Amino acid sequence: MNFLYKASGWTAALFILAICILVMAQVTLNLIDKVYGALFGVPFGLTIPSYADFTGFFLAASSFLALAYTLREGGHIRVSLLLHQFSHRVQHFFEILCLSIAAAITLYFTWFTGRLVLESWTYGDLSAGMIAVPIWIPQASILVGLAILAIAVLDELISVLLGHGASYEGKGENLLVDEDDTAADYIAGEDRP
Repeated sequence: MNFLYKASGWTAALFILAICILVMAQVTLNLIDKVYGALFGVPFGLTIPSYADFTGFFLAASSFLALAYTLREGGHIRVSLLLHQFSHRVQHFFEILCLSIAAAITLYFTWFTGRLVLESWTYGDLSAGMIAVPIWIPQASILVGLAILAIAVLDELISVLLGHGASYEGKGENLLVDEDDTAADYIAGEDRP
């Protein structure tokens, strides 16, 4: 399963790269157009048709495709300050509860988005830009990202139910604190060795 999450993360990164390339290309065309217009009085009117629409589609794809990888790597924000004050058994209970709720919500959104994609495909909905794109295509990337996230959350839930730790536990936490130091040391103003 880790391959699926990593592949999803890399695909999200490729969409971010595509956004960068598309925006840089449009900025370059704008610059050429401005310089030509300043020199010869009439600009070409260079543009990439529907580039703003495509960058929006790519942003949605990258955002949703990165969710599962980010979860597995511990990149999502977790408020665990209060949770660490409880016993291991209580922590385990709340971890199961939170993952169960997250799984239910993620599965619902995946199902709902699947229905939305099917509806857009059935009715032949198109984007409103200069290049009319069947809207189910960018929606499908959101659906795939949500489906992979649902798999990742269920994977975590099963792992925690079997008594294993969650893959994200301990990752991304205490980035500013050395392992030998505690946050209380920093609050108290104690110097680092």
